[in-house]
Amino acid sequence: MSVPVVEHLERLGGVARRGMLLDLVERSDLERAVRVGDVVRDARGRYALTGADAAVRTAASLDGVVGMTDAALHHGWAVKVVPRVPHVVLSRGRESGGRQAVVHRAELQPEEIDGHWTSEERTLADCLRRLPFDEALCVADSARREGVGQAVLERLAERARGPGSRQVKRVAALCTPLAANPFESVARAIAFDVPGLDLRPQVVLEGLGHRADLVDEHLRLVVECDSFAWHGRRYALERDARRYNEMVVGGWVVLRLVHLDVMLHPQVVRSTLIGAVAHAELMNKGLAALRRAA
Repeated sequence: MSVPVVEHLERLGGVARRGMLLDLVERSDLERAVRVGDVVRDARGRYALTGADAAVRTAASLDGVVGMTDAALHHGWAVKVVPRVPHVVLSRGRESGGRQAVVHRAELQPEEIDGHWTSEERTLADCLRRLPFDEALCVADSARREGVGQAVLERLAERARGPGSRQVKRVAALCTPLAANPFESVARAIAFDVPGLDLRPQVVLEGLGHRADLVDEHLRLVVECDSFAWHGRRYALERDARRYNEMVVGGWVVLRLVHLDVMLHPQVVRSTLIGAVAHAELMNKGLAALRRAA
């Protein structure tokens, strides 16, 4: 098994473009992963983990269609958690199929089915309504990155009724194509519930020219989503160390979040962000006092 390529793809949300992967793995390793069947390349040039065929076979055996995060991956959207068991949408009268699938019940209209999968719009509607908030935001951010217009999200929010409709509206209002990957999307999801914090993705810092992952310009707080993959080479580590130092010297509070904490320990990240907000507020008050005294 091509473990490095597979692991990187999982961290990237199960689907990625060639250029992004080649920043992380050698070309020969990617080609080998495709050759042995660990990774597949779709018609749009994106690379994904294998498993789509199995999901389709399972759905067909149950007389249903592939939905939720499996359908999101089919449409080229990254997810927080790559599904291990296929998600299948069945009519209410169909047998569930035991443990071979995660079953969702719905009466789909013809326009909500795209071949073996739920359509893009139906997939978005289901993910935004049924997934936890952070996972729903991952799918919505990725759909926007891949060209789904904000008007589609606004239409889903306007039509949303019943259980889960409040989350559909919230995710539709907060999603952005600027979030680079699920790592950043989940970090944003955690940050939305931190009082006094307003992080925006991919902001160029005034006076420095550095683009940071997440920034609260009012607090002068930078949150960087650090993956070992991006710092595995010496030049990358040296480049980013200089960059972080310039931010700090420039008066920014800089946090560096790691993938494991963001994805698996959100309370740890939230506590860190709360502390960072308090620290940034104190620093800004101190700077304001110095300016007045001068």
